Amino acid sequence: MSTTSQPPSAGNALYGGVTNRRVTIRDLARAKERGERWPMLTAYDALTSRIFDDAGIPVLLVGDSAANVVYGYDSTVPVTVDELIPLTAAVVRSTKRALVVADLPFGSYQGSPQQALETASRFMKEGNAQAVKLEGGHTVAPQVEMLVSAGIPVMAHVGLTPQSVNTLGGYRVQGRGEAAAGLLKDAKELERAGAFAVVLEAVPADLAAQVTEQLSVPTIGIGAGVGTDAQVLVWQDMAGLSPRVAKFVKTYANLGETLREAASTYADEVVNGAFPAEEHTYAS
Repeated sequence: MSTTSQPPSAGNALYGGVTNRRVTIRDLARAKERGERWPMLTAYDALTSRIFDDAGIPVLLVGDSAANVVYGYDSTVPVTVDELIPLTAAVVRSTKRALVVADLPFGSYQGSPQQALETASRFMKEGNAQAVKLEGGHTVAPQVEMLVSAGIPVMAHVGLTPQSVNTLGGYRVQGRGEAAAGLLKDAKELERAGAFAVVLEAVPADLAAQVTEQLSVPTIGIGAGVGTDAQVLVWQDMAGLSPRVAKFVKTYANLGETLREAASTYADEVVNGAFPAEEHTYAS
């Protein structure tokens, strides 16, 4: 992405632009052409989704990271389609502007393009998502092609793919050394298959910048340096709720400590009789 591009006008900016409709994949493509960087966050519920939508976040991902931050699993592998669809529907109902992307969970699309179509169709019909995301390189290109031909926008995801953590040998940086060429090839293949954007997770910054330069579709970095077209974080990591975060996470608030203090103060007031006070009590 060019660093010399002029900033977009307020009316057409993805972040902070005034609009009375949802962001579309066409808007993302135009942002790439303008050289506009934009933010993406995960979202899983109505209250926080509304806040992020009001803040102007143009794309919200109902990530399979819900496995960790909502359902308490140790990895993203166990979460199911039936667990993610209600979260997707809640995010869509509570937002008006953001493009809502739903993650296809492990085991729900790898089997065949037809399986991918059946799963993605459920997210579009039952969850009202505007797009879906899936992980993997050239091996899932047929799935991407099938979904796009059926009218379902697809966000691809290469580099560190958490659903494949068991075969990757843990959460490790991908695309170093000779592996860089393979990652670039995968990204290009997914673009050819019709993906409207490609997430690059935990890859060297120079490689991410190279991929971004060579793709015509937007790249979304997470642990991939500043050279991508967009950035995404799990919102609980960003806001200081997660007990442990990766090196690439910057914490912008300390909501964990704020909630602990609020819970402790509430408990103390209940115990000593300070709550409920008269102003919180109904008279006869």
